[in-house]
Amino acid sequence: MKEIEKLKRWRLILGKESESKFDNMNGNSSLGLSEKESAMDKALEEIYSSKRFGELGSGSVKGEAMPKASKWMGDIRSLFDKDIVKIIQQDAIERCGLKQLLLEPEVLEQMEPNIELASTILAIRSHVPEKSKDSVRLFIYKLVEQINKMLESDIKRVIRSAMNRLEHSPIPSASAIDFKYTINKNLKNYNKELNTIIPDKVFFFDRVATSDSKKWTVILDVDRSGSMGESVIYCSVLSAILASIASIKTKVVVFNDDVINLTDQCSDPVDLLYGFEIGGGTDINKSVNYCQTLIENPSKTMMFMVTDLYENGNVGALLIRLRALKDDGATVVCLLAISDSGKPSYNIDLAQKVSNLGIPCFACSPQKLPLLLECILHHRDLSVFEKSI
Repeated sequence: MKEIEKLKRWRLILGKESESKFDNMNGNSSLGLSEKESAMDKALEEIYSSKRFGELGSGSVKGEAMPKASKWMGDIRSLFDKDIVKIIQQDAIERCGLKQLLLEPEVLEQMEPNIELASTILAIRSHVPEKSKDSVRLFIYKLVEQINKMLESDIKRVIRSAMNRLEHSPIPSASAIDFKYTINKNLKNYNKELNTIIPDKVFFFDRVATSDSKKWTVILDVDRSGSMGESVIYCSVLSAILASIASIKTKVVVFNDDVINLTDQCSDPVDLLYGFEIGGGTDINKSVNYCQTLIENPSKTMMFMVTDLYENGNVGALLIRLRALKDDGATVVCLLAISDSGKPSYNIDLAQKVSNLGIPCFACSPQKLPLLLECILHHRDLSVFEKSI
């Protein structure tokens, strides 16, 4: 190893306080840490500097430092080898108050559901002690219920409206009247004297269950690397909502370096979340290759890639596969994040290449998911979403 590299490694080990001494060793010249080395230095400083991350314990209970902790968990996974990550993560639990949070179930039970804290807990769930597991699950359940209340009714309304409007039934039923379609078709029958529309024909939704051959398939292909914690939680709730709609066939695939099909766990979003082992690398190409095998009718397939596009796999092969999906007639959308945490970090270069294929590529707040589904099902322009990145 070159002398300068040895100095850099010792500088990272001993921290920022030793910087001037190492500069002296280097002939009064700065060691010049690379961008990645600087990021590693900052991540290590957060936990091993007593002036910074060491104060997390008191802040975490108040919910003040959780966004910082969640981001830090994602950073260390992208910067260090797995074995080193385990050591640093354990040090964080021991030194920074996370141990207190996880070892005392009553503390967690008193906290308001918080998506940043939930993503942090899921990222380190292998360290959760037995006595706290029920409290952690209850905490996750409360958060899932909050998200479900926010999204379920609107998503179901959008999906059922889009599916039902395609077919109308000749069998009269007041509860099945398609008012919007009936009004539009009878505008010509407006009576000025009565100031109302007198329809000559009323249209009704066909409530007969759609056959499998006519169902839409929705594939959620979800990146479970450390930086995607919030998106993973929202995806679990979205998956459960979609899986409960008879006119939709829902498939859930998660990936890092490996690809796992979690479709069988869609009925319970909490169980689904426990199937997400957050962390690891990112092989989007491998996951898209697998998702292609799940497509039976491309023209009735909607595929969401939920990833920040930091690809460690074959970028060229990924773009070829995405182009093939698009050419076959599948609807493909890349969601860089499902989050309310501001503009996400993502691979700008690859996002542009994906967009150039005619595949919309943007971040989406969870509140806009029903609108996004509505726009896709009604073949509306998605540029309003793309402008948000």
